[in-house]
Amino acid sequence: MRFYTTQHSYYCGIDLHARTMYVCILDSTGQVVLHKNMKANPKALATAIKPFQDDLIIAVECMFAWYWVADFCEDNNIPFVLGHALYMKAIHGGKAKNDKIDSYKIASLLRGGTFPMAYVYPRGMRSTRDLLRRRNHLMRKRAELLAHIHNTNSQYNLPEIGKNLRYKRNRSLVEDRFDDQSVQKSVDLDVELINFYDEKLSSIEWYIKKHAKIHDYHSYVLLKSFPGIGAIISLVILYEIDDINRFPRVQDFASYARLVKCKAESAGKSYGTSGAKIGNAHLKWAFSEAAVLFLRCNPKGKAYVEKLAKRHGKGKALSILAHKIGRAVYFILKRKEPFNSELFLAA
Repeated sequence: MRFYTTQHSYYCGIDLHARTMYVCILDSTGQVVLHKNMKANPKALATAIKPFQDDLIIAVECMFAWYWVADFCEDNNIPFVLGHALYMKAIHGGKAKNDKIDSYKIASLLRGGTFPMAYVYPRGMRSTRDLLRRRNHLMRKRAELLAHIHNTNSQYNLPEIGKNLRYKRNRSLVEDRFDDQSVQKSVDLDVELINFYDEKLSSIEWYIKKHAKIHDYHSYVLLKSFPGIGAIISLVILYEIDDINRFPRVQDFASYARLVKCKAESAGKSYGTSGAKIGNAHLKWAFSEAAVLFLRCNPKGKAYVEKLAKRHGKGKALSILAHKIGRAVYFILKRKEPFNSELFLAA
């Protein structure tokens, strides 16, 4: 957890919502000089902070509408920090909660040097990162439809379909498969939606590959040298990381990518793990997906995972592999060296 500790003359905490925001400004002694609810737009914010702008820091909690505040601060040369939502929830809990109280707490945490910081992602890359995230969301919806077809087939105790329905040519196997017309109609609807998703996802992927600004093309090529990491997963990793140098240690990167579990201990007693939701879920997906793809047509990789599975079980073996891939990616990007399979499997 990183805290913002730089001192300023004024500290502005904003409890931000889609259409409104509650603004609280404290001076260096902790006195409230402004506490006001207003519309969430740059003009209203500029008017509110104008008397204090010479030495002001602005902070908001990380939620979906923070982009415009960060851009406003960048355009006006105002320092801006983004609060980590889960860490802030743990820090500023209280008996009463409303927008006015929350804005004061944000400003107080900022002034006291206990404001937990999240990464302020650069504006030039946000739109492509969000499009990649949207693409992954749609892919999961498509996977749910495929799973529903197989579950329905099992529900009526029919023989296994036998072929992978992810390929369009195999979907004819579920036409007229069910005697009950309502069940068949449900499966036909799944197939129609899958076909629709295929068309739209192909269009999105073509657009991403053509228009994504690969700010470090060398790193992009190096990532693709890893078996199981293709064009889309490479872009997801690069866009979610932005700059690998913001992680001073490989342990910090593994923690950020949700590849490690943290122990909860007190007075020498262990209470299991904690912090499972703290980190980047999209990097977790990318490395988990890469672990599965790494094993395809890779006898040495399969042998390595089978060895792990005998000791830890199949599920944990894949988690260990995903963690290992995450560490490998960190050093690939840090050292600017291509993937070395012999070194990877030997370690």
